[in-house]
Amino acid sequence: MKKKIIVLLIITAVAVGGFFYFRAQVYFSHGTQKQNSVFEIKKGEGNTQIATNLQNKGIISNKIYFWFYLKTHDLLNKVYPGDYLLNGEMTIPEIAVIITNPKKVYEKVLFKEGWTAKQMAEELKNHGFDDATFLNMVNNPSQDILSQFSVLADKLKSATLEGYLFPDTYYFSREATPEGILKKILNNTEVKIDTDLRTEIKKQGKSIFDIITMASIVEREVKTDEDRILVSGLFWNRIAVGQALQSDATLSYIYNDKVDAHSLAQTKVDSPYNTYQNKGLPIGPVANPGLSSLSAAIYPKNSVYNYFLSDPQTGQTIFSKTFEEHVANKTKYGL
Repeated sequence: MKKKIIVLLIITAVAVGGFFYFRAQVYFSHGTQKQNSVFEIKKGEGNTQIATNLQNKGIISNKIYFWFYLKTHDLLNKVYPGDYLLNGEMTIPEIAVIITNPKKVYEKVLFKEGWTAKQMAEELKNHGFDDATFLNMVNNPSQDILSQFSVLADKLKSATLEGYLFPDTYYFSREATPEGILKKILNNTEVKIDTDLRTEIKKQGKSIFDIITMASIVEREVKTDEDRILVSGLFWNRIAVGQALQSDATLSYIYNDKVDAHSLAQTKVDSPYNTYQNKGLPIGPVANPGLSSLSAAIYPKNSVYNYFLSDPQTGQTIFSKTFEEHVANKTKYGL
């Protein structure tokens, strides 16, 4: 009899322990995916498929726990299709709340490399966000914003956040505020300009602001990685010898155009962004550069070239050593 009681107690203990373990897994378990990732739920996908996909992505530890939670909370077949920003640090209840609430669907917004803050604001407007407030915050950043991101530490006080808005694909919740959107973008910039890059910038005696400004010009001038490092080297060399950059990308920023070669009259415009009239870097970035242009600004390539132009027909960059060669190339390519 005693043996039966002992066996029964063991079975009961195991059952109770198993119940609490299972419950703990349902409510408090985590997946292996630590970073935020976009999880897509397609129209027509069932509960089992969604649970399996979540497990395969490392967002949840076990699809059974997830399915059980939906079942016991009357949430089966109540998941909305869409793109969701999720990670394995979330619990199953937190994930369930997000994907069963249509207000939590994320809007996909693509900011292209070389876009200005104004272009980014226009794209936000296209997705239903408050573009005017966003652009005002970029042009007049608060001390709260400036103090939160170390990448902004050496930014000139008079400068806007132009150049610091890292171009990328972002996912913003539909109720995201302009401040929330801006902080998310700046946080990405903070991550992309990592410790290694910052160490190299400091080693060269430059500032992050200088690098971003140069990178923004390079971004708008040429398109390939090889051309970028050559043009970056060419521009840094011009600065070193006291020669004006004479970048049409800076004039395009002034005139808000996409002209590759401006007129003589346009090169005489009175503006601190005019690198035809002013030596050195302009007073701030003229676009928001991608990682390739940032890398080119940090790791330029020295060459024998001092001039370049873009073939209007093919977009190919034509380099030349002397001014005479450059003038001849301009005539050859109809510029």
